Amino acid sequence: MRYDLTHPPIRNLLKPVTEATAALCRLDERIARSAVGAGLLERQNFADACASLWLDGELVHLEDLVLHDAGTDVRAPTHELTIARDVLRSRRRIASQPSAWALSPDGLRSLRRAQAGPGPGLSLGDDNGRGADEIAGEPPGGGEGERDDVDASASDPDASVFADIDAILARSSAAIEEAKRPGRGGASGGAGSDRDADTKALVYDLDWDEDARLDEWRDVVRQAQELPPVLAAIVALDAWNELSVSEHAPWLGRLFAAALLRQAGISTGGHLVAVNVGLKTIPVDRRRHRDRDARLLAIAQGFLAAAEIGLKEHDRLALVRTMMERKIVGRRTSSKLPELVELVMAKPLVSAGMVAETLGVTQQAARRIVGELGLREMTGRGRFRAWGIT
Repeated sequence: MRYDLTHPPIRNLLKPVTEATAALCRLDERIARSAVGAGLLERQNFADACASLWLDGELVHLEDLVLHDAGTDVRAPTHELTIARDVLRSRRRIASQPSAWALSPDGLRSLRRAQAGPGPGLSLGDDNGRGADEIAGEPPGGGEGERDDVDASASDPDASVFADIDAILARSSAAIEEAKRPGRGGASGGAGSDRDADTKALVYDLDWDEDARLDEWRDVVRQAQELPPVLAAIVALDAWNELSVSEHAPWLGRLFAAALLRQAGISTGGHLVAVNVGLKTIPVDRRRHRDRDARLLAIAQGFLAAAEIGLKEHDRLALVRTMMERKIVGRRTSSKLPELVELVMAKPLVSAGMVAETLGVTQQAARRIVGELGLREMTGRGRFRAWGIT
């Protein structure tokens, strides 16, 4: 499949691309000069990770991601939450590296490494043909031990049930021991490699040549360098979606589009545009329209929405910070409230454990000073509560 870039629809995109460029530059300048800029960027990271999963048809709650990132989960993390954490960490890593790193060979290899194939399958027999029972130290069958088991099962009706349980435990122990053995990658062929191939076929499409698709996408990105920066990022994102470069990580394309904006100087420093937050406001039938011009226009409007949402969130955070600073005027120098203000501005939500760890106080004291600052409880739970600004 080829992505044709010979005649880009610049005429229809001229106005929305210009508006999006101006809004993104205005947001970047405001973040760079603001006292709440760092807090806004951290909040955008969490919001963008949740929005990325939303665009892919999954739902991750913001408070779950915040608590999972802080290591204070209230429940076992789900598969979707793990993906959201990967998006969050990838955003942070791209923002912490030089602007050209994400699209460099090292950056592409590093960001795609988490999407590597499944590990080697567990083999229930070794290279010498020994079965699970032999590895676990059981007789291979036909001996005195087996005849004793047969006699015991005939006299005791429950013996067969326990025998089945023992056999399952033996096979499980054998599988664990096999997994611990080095050199089980399937390179030597045999039953182990067949199981590895079968496992990979269940998870991956064997006809999906991701490297070839990535090379074709990079060729489109090189051709788009002659376009205005925002339009080049829009084309790169649409090409990523149309070429279906990554089988299991479609969210990488949206991060690469944000990285292109940063590389072009539209966003500077650690500012990575929250592309997913803006695209979330665009109806899905427009984002996935059959006509390319309609898709590009939808992406451009998504970029503009991302900038406008960021500007509104910045103004809201600046106002809230001013109001909280008024509450701590006249406090003792040993008061923990100023530190709590900084923590609340940096995180969308804080729990008692997070406050206690950051401020070096007990959880009871953390709940007390949270009440003094007048934060709002955001989860609606009686236990494992979290607070944030309204």
